[in-house]
Amino acid sequence: MFAVAVCLVVLSGLFHAAWNLFAKQSINKTVFLWSLQGAAVIVYLPWAVTAILRVQVPPLGYGLLFVTVALHGVYVILLSRTYSRGDLSQVYPLMRGVSPLLLPIIGVAILGERLTGSGWIGVALIVGGIGILGGGKAVGHGEASARRPEIIGTAAWWALAVGVAITCYTALDKITLRYIPAVTLTDASNFGNLLALSWWAARSGAIRIEWRVNWKPIVLGGVISPGGYLLFLLALQFQPLARLAPMREIGTVFGAILGIVVLKEPQGRQRIAASTLIAAGVLILGILG
Repeated sequence: MFAVAVCLVVLSGLFHAAWNLFAKQSINKTVFLWSLQGAAVIVYLPWAVTAILRVQVPPLGYGLLFVTVALHGVYVILLSRTYSRGDLSQVYPLMRGVSPLLLPIIGVAILGERLTGSGWIGVALIVGGIGILGGGKAVGHGEASARRPEIIGTAAWWALAVGVAITCYTALDKITLRYIPAVTLTDASNFGNLLALSWWAARSGAIRIEWRVNWKPIVLGGVISPGGYLLFLLALQFQPLARLAPMREIGTVFGAILGIVVLKEPQGRQRIAASTLIAAGVLILGILG
């Protein structure tokens, strides 16, 4: 069963990196993310409604759902701001680097889960590799790379804020899954993201042109974005958060590779070496954690 969970988490990481690539390539980041969330809500709504009607949900379950939807909304607002300020291969690892450090601590200290000494070594390798990935200077390529150094520093702070949001909603989602079906939780989060971005999207005046240019990535992203998180939530239903949450950051390897190969972002050797550390940490965590 653990092998199945690992496969789900790795595939989830790949999906996450792919739709983040689409977001980085978009014209207006906020409008793209808003459109993607709208597509996601429509695609998964029938399944989400059917699932919630089959279970008895106590008031506590709906309360947790409301809070986690709000946290997802904060996350997507921060995400849109981050991608307007930094390279994918720089900010993506920073965004994903906070949760693999904090979530195992939360899982062990609060949720009563266990992680072996080898598992903590795996976590350390993942966090270290992510730190190296996000630590290079972005120079010479793309809009964000052309900004002044202090702007790149600002992008890093935005990325770290995204990481804190990821940590908060992931930990809460683990608890919410006790009451709410995974697909309903996912689609409700998408709806929260949609509401959170609506004011900025409507104000931008860029909805029509974004759909005209990027309708294919929007629709595909609307399928794989919630699909990837749904795979992770399904894995969380039968494996501990402390073990699976860091493993999901294999997506940073995919994100770094996509940033280098597709977007031609700099410092490929350093980021590939760091990705090797992350992959090693995932393997150690998966086998010995």
